[in-house]
Amino acid sequence: MDDGVTEIVEKHKGKRGAMISILEELQEQDGYLLADALEVVAARTGRSLVDVYGLATFYRYFRLKPRGKHLCSVCLGTACHVRGAPRVEEEIEKQLKVKAGETTADREFTLETVNCLGACALGPVVVVDGRYFSGVSTTKVGQILSRARAGLTSEDAAADLRLFPVSVSCSRCNHSLMAADHVIDRAPSIRLIVSGAGQCGSLALSSLYGSEAREWQTAMPAGTVANVFCPHCRAELTGGWDCPECGAPMASMVVGAGGMLQVCSRTGCRGRMLDLF
Repeated sequence: MDDGVTEIVEKHKGKRGAMISILEELQEQDGYLLADALEVVAARTGRSLVDVYGLATFYRYFRLKPRGKHLCSVCLGTACHVRGAPRVEEEIEKQLKVKAGETTADREFTLETVNCLGACALGPVVVVDGRYFSGVSTTKVGQILSRARAGLTSEDAAADLRLFPVSVSCSRCNHSLMAADHVIDRAPSIRLIVSGAGQCGSLALSSLYGSEAREWQTAMPAGTVANVFCPHCRAELTGGWDCPECGAPMASMVVGAGGMLQVCSRTGCRGRMLDLF
């Protein structure tokens, strides 16, 4: 633990915004910020542990606990709030037996609240694993959670008007990854470069929340764990999580509205995670 954290600290030492970069890399490496790692960061940077924790808790992006298989986000923005979102949140907390910001004991669900999901006309809005549910009432909560446990994979994205496109960019060079000339599910696709099994080519993903649609330029054997790159700066888009479905590394992209989209790098797997903050 100490050697790995020290290496990350030294790599960013003296750079502007070094502490943020250190914490970002630690979270990418472990999926969340481990207490032991933060103690090492404090010791190696000369900052107090209180300062390090203060920074880690100030930004919603950072996590001090591992996340569950399914991420459930409840919008508490003004439009959703006046339409009953707090009652929806309370019902979800009751059924999952956790409070917002916590993960269920079986690591199945993590529940969080967000200030706005950008779909005010459809509130109250709940997002589970990237799938939007609009007009949610307390009576619908059980059905939504049951569908999440079973897997939100069977609906036709092209006909599901609850799905909305996201705009993503490279987490390294910040260049847009959207391909307006390549439409999937009625929306511009996400264009990436992938390599694996001795092959290299492009991959186009649907930009709709919850859609599994993707198109490969070069067919790779099923089960291949590919490396995913930005088509502009060629940086590898490594993520901070392993796929909850198959355990392969996930590729990470920045969501324009504020958040991170991560997709599984294994061919044949449809695992995705969406963090909105």
